[in-house]
Amino acid sequence: MKFSKSDTALVVTDPQNDFLSKRGAAWNLVGESVEENGTVGNLDKLLGAAKAAGMQVFVSPHYYYPADHDWEFGGTLEKKMHEIGMFDRKGPLSLEGFEESGADWLDQLKPYIEDGSTIVTGPHKIYGPQNNDLALQLRKHGIGKVILAGMSANLCVESHLRDLIERGFEVAVVKDATAAAKHPDMGDGYEAAMVNFRYIASDVLSTDDATSAISNM
Repeated sequence: MKFSKSDTALVVTDPQNDFLSKRGAAWNLVGESVEENGTVGNLDKLLGAAKAAGMQVFVSPHYYYPADHDWEFGGTLEKKMHEIGMFDRKGPLSLEGFEESGADWLDQLKPYIEDGSTIVTGPHKIYGPQNNDLALQLRKHGIGKVILAGMSANLCVESHLRDLIERGFEVAVVKDATAAAKHPDMGDGYEAAMVNFRYIASDVLSTDDATSAISNM
């Protein structure tokens, strides 16, 4: 892929405490992978490079509101997220209890996300962006190419990758600016994602490669 500031954006999924903080609800599942990949530091580098280059940044967050917990069915990890209270908020119109909660941004990444120019989309509700406004926002800003990173690799990142590819975007995934759950019965989500990234993505980059490409746009 060839990147330019006019048509390329950085998209980050779920840069939130419940995935990236040691006190987050999912840390027991994803923490080992986050630390192995240096995910937090690499997201910091990516966001810093994008901001320094004047590149547009989009965040696709994950929130659950009280009514979402009344759903009558769901997949394995979807059910788990509800059980452990991941990304919980009091409601779509309330920020009560949001600050420093599991749904809040990781403190280290807040300065980039809350700088007044990052575009935060509506929440995705399971894994992919089909039910939020990410694709609309990208198109309305003239974006055709995406550098994709965030949490978690085989769920939200891969689901965003698949949907954006189907919608006609070129997508490069940053392989060490993500991480995934490890489970003795279900396996290593990160390794599963790496296989699919190589099959599906327009490119698979390291953080160093991605930041270099961004700096040279």
